[in-house]
Amino acid sequence: MQPLRGRSEELGRLLEALREAEHGTASLAVVSGEPGLGKSALLAAAVEQAERQGFLVAQATAQQTDDISPLSSLAPALRAGREPLIDTEHFMELAALNTQPLWLAERLAAFVGRRLDGVKALVVLDDAQWSDPLTAFSLRVLIARLASHQLLWLIATRPAPGGVADQLVNAVQTQVPVHTIELGPLSAEAIQDIAKDRLNRPVESGLALQLAGVQGSPFLAEQLIAGLYLGNTTPDAPGFEHTAPAASSLDSAAAGTPASVTPVGPLLTAPAPTGPLPPGLVEGVRRRSTGLSENARTLVRTAAVFGSEFRLEDVAALMSEPVAKLATALDEAIHAGLLTDAGSALRFQHELLRSATLADVPPSAQRALHGAIATQLIAAGRGAAVAAPHVLAVAQPGDTAAVSTLRQAAQELIATMSTTAAEVIQHAFELTAVDDPLRAEVGVDVIAVLLAAYQYDRATAFADDLLSGTALYHGPVTPDLRATVRLHLAPRQWVTGRLQRQDLFAPGAAPHLTERLTAYRTLLAPDEVAPTELLPRLTDPVARAIVHTAAAEAARAAGRYATARDYYIKARETASDLGSLPDTVLEVGELYCRAEADELPAALQRSRELMTAGDWQTAAHLSVLHARLEFAAGNLDLAEKEAKAGLWWMKDLHDTALVPASHQVLALIALLRNQPTKARELAGTDSTINALLALADGDDKAVTRLRDVPHEFPERIDVLVRADAEDLLAAQVATSPSVAALGAHELVAAGNDLKRLAAATEQLRTTGRPLLRALAADRYGRAELESGDRATGVATLEEALDALTKLGASAPAGRIQAVLQAAGVRRRRWAAVPARAEAGWEALTPMERRVALLVAEGHTNRSAAEELVISASTVGTHLRSVFGKLEVNSRVQLTRLVLERFAPPPNA
Repeated sequence: MQPLRGRSEELGRLLEALREAEHGTASLAVVSGEPGLGKSALLAAAVEQAERQGFLVAQATAQQTDDISPLSSLAPALRAGREPLIDTEHFMELAALNTQPLWLAERLAAFVGRRLDGVKALVVLDDAQWSDPLTAFSLRVLIARLASHQLLWLIATRPAPGGVADQLVNAVQTQVPVHTIELGPLSAEAIQDIAKDRLNRPVESGLALQLAGVQGSPFLAEQLIAGLYLGNTTPDAPGFEHTAPAASSLDSAAAGTPASVTPVGPLLTAPAPTGPLPPGLVEGVRRRSTGLSENARTLVRTAAVFGSEFRLEDVAALMSEPVAKLATALDEAIHAGLLTDAGSALRFQHELLRSATLADVPPSAQRALHGAIATQLIAAGRGAAVAAPHVLAVAQPGDTAAVSTLRQAAQELIATMSTTAAEVIQHAFELTAVDDPLRAEVGVDVIAVLLAAYQYDRATAFADDLLSGTALYHGPVTPDLRATVRLHLAPRQWVTGRLQRQDLFAPGAAPHLTERLTAYRTLLAPDEVAPTELLPRLTDPVARAIVHTAAAEAARAAGRYATARDYYIKARETASDLGSLPDTVLEVGELYCRAEADELPAALQRSRELMTAGDWQTAAHLSVLHARLEFAAGNLDLAEKEAKAGLWWMKDLHDTALVPASHQVLALIALLRNQPTKARELAGTDSTINALLALADGDDKAVTRLRDVPHEFPERIDVLVRADAEDLLAAQVATSPSVAALGAHELVAAGNDLKRLAAATEQLRTTGRPLLRALAADRYGRAELESGDRATGVATLEEALDALTKLGASAPAGRIQAVLQAAGVRRRRWAAVPARAEAGWEALTPMERRVALLVAEGHTNRSAAEELVISASTVGTHLRSVFGKLEVNSRVQLTRLVLERFAPPPNA
């Protein structure tokens, strides 16, 4: 390997990042620079150093054609080497998920995480600007999920504001440190050193003068030397290696906007006018080509029109030559350093070499070749997506054949490469005339593809323009067109809460479209027409499914969970079509209702299955559902993980509708773990969480506020039991007589009746809800203890304590432990309660908190004593302890502190 010249500072920063990774600090390093500045050389040097230090190295280079195959940019890094990051079995499992990027990325993170446990590793991706969308997305997930590993992610990219690298940095910079290294031109001294390395002798003055014109680009210096020596000396000239420059000394990134290529999308490229090339490069390539045979020169020029990567058989077919006859010509081109054999395909050594080659192909010849290539690829069955770049090179406005091919290409790409599909269909739209009815038809395709690509705002804006008589479309806006566009948008708008009633009218539209719009109005406002009244009048199956969903939503909001479950099931029986609601969203509703109707284990199992097979756009809904079901099952760690995952996906998908639901679960977990400060940060304006916080802080009166807990609140039954809301529990039993509701109602209705309490507690043992079981055992155990049956009371309370301790619910476990200790129970180890804080609000005992709250409300020691049924001197003792722990020395300061915490005090 040739020495790395002029990049000691940049290499030093990468080596420092490797040292940090070795000590457990994962990070991302992004090397950016214009083509030809040596990004690949810097990466190669870092790889060499990492291997010397015992790092596992996985590396890959993205190609400009990676858009056709999902995960193709990252896959070589996953599968390379004797000990790949992903074995064959797991890789095949991932392949089955290529249409579900969310779940694929999550599963990939799990596999790689297990592989790298205890292993220090470097993962390298060169030419990241060409990454396929699934690779770009997976990297965001992998870096975030593997933040605790001994891992350095190293990518190289050309400058592209808002491109893959910028998106990656924005997504992960809160999870891992990010090192950005921008490469500028090398110094004249470094360029001279490169020339000296290549020639194995001092640089002559004439060459030194010419090197001054390469503008600090090591690639151009390489090409200048190769061109001069290939053109003026024999292949055996001493000191010169006439093979292509080593890969480690070249920046293999594609040239920003290469000559004759302009970006159509993130990955797909289509021909465009030739742009300026670096001085001397075209002449250098011409000198290299001088010694080639005519066949080899034709091969290279034809290949340049194909693209950065091509197949020899395709070029041979276009040249009407047998593949065998081109083998010698190919060898010449490789020997001259123009092409390289990648095994499954051939590539130019550098995009700049391709650009310089194209400079000698007349524009008219390029157009003709692009047309022939497109025809050949389609005839050979390679697919419209492969032919699309060449179609775009020759397509003219009004070319209906080109529009047809691009529409087909978009459909081929939509399942796995939806972002690229969106750009392809946009070009098809632009090729139609503004008053052509076909433009409206393609416009509907644009909306559908944008929605599939999760570009919802763009789809909505495009739809509004299409229907509004703007410059986008001057043709007739028929009722069917209006209805079709609105039905494409309606499912997503309903899921995100953005559906507007005024958008659900299209007078004169086809009957089935009219029925679907009417069904959506019912879903949006069920009070206008009851879903059950509308159903008999509908004949369209999709409309009926939407109305079944409306009926399910209404029943669920009223707490009739079994009824709602059945309506969701009916809604899901209809095959998907225009306007259909996402099946996963419907199943999320069904599973929530099943969990509330005595089917928690089955619902939880199904939610776990959906977490690896669900629809990407419903990721947040799935995560929140899963979190709630895990919480109901007492799996606090898993519930916390899923709630946080839901927040991550909401942020990533720019959809915050379910943030309060995730915060509810996290706040409830924090309360169970005796973390009231954390719960308070998450509570926001949630009245139920704030009431529970007030109870935890000693405000017994807050229990009355728990009677207003909404039906959708997680584990509502538990909260109603705490509030002794017998009437609300009776109402829940009437609408949804689940075992949990029946047992909870009996538990509250029993009062101090020990037989009824025992029966209710036994009934709740069958619910599969350990937190509710522990709450029942706590009530029953205390009642037995107070009645004088110490043996039964202690045994029942110890059972609840052990269950809560095992779940990690230290707050309720601590309260039970205090009761047992007060009853004289002795254990070798009390593990439920962590050490109490020595200062601050968390340091106060429950009685001290109650005293503090009463004093903040204006009570004297005597009136507080009457409220608490203790002596005034005892209140004074507690108050002195409060002053010390809160570091205040007056009632005024205490009141101010309580006001800041509660704003206003909870009993106000």
